[in-house]
Amino acid sequence: MSTKDKAGGSRKTRTAAAPETEAVEPSALWHRLVTAVRGGVNELGEAIADTQALRILDQEIRDNDAELHRLRAALAETMARYKVAQEHLAAANAKLDEYEGYALKALKAGEDALLREIAAKIALLEIERDGHASQVSGYADGIAHLRKVVAQHETTIKRLKQQVDTVRATESVQRAQVAVAQRREGSDVRVRTALDSLERIKRRQAERSAQLEAAEAIAGDPHDDALDAKLRQAGIIADDDRAEAVLARLKQKHDG
Repeated sequence: MSTKDKAGGSRKTRTAAAPETEAVEPSALWHRLVTAVRGGVNELGEAIADTQALRILDQEIRDNDAELHRLRAALAETMARYKVAQEHLAAANAKLDEYEGYALKALKAGEDALLREIAAKIALLEIERDGHASQVSGYADGIAHLRKVVAQHETTIKRLKQQVDTVRATESVQRAQVAVAQRREGSDVRVRTALDSLERIKRRQAERSAQLEAAEAIAGDPHDDALDAKLRQAGIIADDDRAEAVLARLKQKHDG
């Protein structure tokens, strides 16, 4: 029973200790997984951004171009209002000059009551003149500001178009270079393959020629064999058997 208790106790100890190990390792693993996922997301995001770069720049150009058209329309409208305000200001100044002339005449004539009325009219005309002058100044400031913003948008559009043209031109050149390189590589491979085939053909031809020469050497010339047979028959060339017979006869003479 004590053994079971000890075994049970040891099992309880291992069971109690296990959660501490599991609490550390999954956390580290989870941290590594999160880091890896973030890295993959960043790389994917960069790849998507690179792929969409030209579309983004094109959209920026369109947006800036649309804004430029709006600003130019606003500038044209402001310049028209500025011209009208200048005309009103010129008319107000002319009216002031006119009534100031009347006031001088009334002053010379000693018409004090009339002079007061003229002075009141001049005061109203000055207020109107100041209003027109303020409008002219405001329109002038607006025109200067709009011209500045228009110039900025024109510069931005020009810069973006240059960047897009540069990227597209570079991309076109690089695609052409890649195509040429691929064609050249394919051509080189085909040429190497053809040359290797030619070498194999040459080797086979050389081997066949050597085999044919060897066969001819082994077989000999059948015409030469036929001629030798005819010469032996005619007794012009000694036959091997006849030579043996001569040798036997000479031995008999020597022995006898």
